Amino acid sequence: MEKTIKKIIDEWNKDQDVSGVISVTGKNGIIYQKTFGYRNKAEKLPNEMDTLFAIASGTKLFTAISMCKLIDSGLVSLNDHISDIISYDLKSINKNITVFHLLTHTSGIGDYIDEEQSSEYFDILELYENRPVHKWVSLPFYLPMFNELPQKFDPGERYGYSNAGYILLGLVIESISKQTYHQYVREKIILPLGLSRTGFYRMNNLPSNTAFGYVYNEAYKEFETNVLYMPIIGGSDGGLFTCATDLVKLWGGIFNNKIFSAQMKEKFLTPHVRRGNHDYYGLGVYIKEEGAKKIYYAVGGDFGVDFFTAYFPHKGIIASALGNTEVNGFPILEQLFTSLG
Repeated sequence: MEKTIKKIIDEWNKDQDVSGVISVTGKNGIIYQKTFGYRNKAEKLPNEMDTLFAIASGTKLFTAISMCKLIDSGLVSLNDHISDIISYDLKSINKNITVFHLLTHTSGIGDYIDEEQSSEYFDILELYENRPVHKWVSLPFYLPMFNELPQKFDPGERYGYSNAGYILLGLVIESISKQTYHQYVREKIILPLGLSRTGFYRMNNLPSNTAFGYVYNEAYKEFETNVLYMPIIGGSDGGLFTCATDLVKLWGGIFNNKIFSAQMKEKFLTPHVRRGNHDYYGLGVYIKEEGAKKIYYAVGGDFGVDFFTAYFPHKGIIASALGNTEVNGFPILEQLFTSLG
């Protein structure tokens, strides 16, 4: 198995300026691990296995787990309408939207970054012109960016990836828990699972051994850090920092019922919405099924960020790739799914 994984990664790595960490572990420990490039290019500090990386939309996995934990506690249900929970004026947001719709990306609300229409980064930079990155410090700040946008489709009609939907989930978590979203994730997920290298950190005050994200500036023909391209601290739709070791603990917490009950775990992992051929979405986790093969996974990408983490239940394997450039690691996941069946 180690030779197969090495071959997949070597083939992917060919002719690419890769920077990051790849880790594959099984029931008996490490199967394959490799580091690439630098966490700090200027000082030539190499990436290490416990280096912290931003995971962009991989954060949505933590948000979904947090929401499902509240559901498991009986404080809210999947069918509750968010308009009955959130005290803010939701204006154009459909009053029939439920917690289930937000978790499964089926709410249809307008999005402040609509990735169904465009994933071009200049759209995000244009947004920052009127909303500088240093002001993105709390979830209510996001709300005016989308709460007057028209609905894209009726709630429950289809899957439609939504950053705004996960901001609303964060606001639901805050309304129910009476804590900030950051506090809740830390106290209920990060600390109980012993994720000692995971957290929401300010971009201008990162902990030691954290990888700077790098973006290639075409005008100057050089790499620069992403500090001016990212909200100063992450929200419920993206921006968490973590490492490969903590992701092993996270998947263990999910599948060993350390986070929520077996019944809630089953709901969390159920394919609720079809995304495409063999592709589904649960209550905050991507699912790929083909015959007996199945994987659960989360992905993320942003300026100077590339990420995936996956669990292969039939093999007991956890695979994660955390990158601090924009080299796409998703082909590794596709090849692992094909090869580990």
